[in-house]
Amino acid sequence: MASKRKISTVTPQFGNNRSHSLKATRRQFKPNYQSKRLWVSELGQFVRVKVTAGELRTIDKIGLNGFLKQQGLTVKDIV
Repeated sequence: MASKRKISTVTPQFGNNRSHSLKATRRQFKPNYQSKRLWVSELGQFVRVKVTAGELRTIDKIGLNGFLKQQGLTVKDIV
């Protein structure tokens, strides 16, 4: 079951595809979203959220509470 909760603020970026003749066509660089179950110690349960791969590394490093504080969110925002 995919999660609808996105705690990420990452948006797509835009650029150009360049062919061999250097003709430019617009393209979109999409974020690498992953649907993950993260443990919330305050609630004593798992919560399904969508985060990017880079943010998963940050959550591993500083913890979920630190990441939510950095984003300006609380635990109640993801439940």
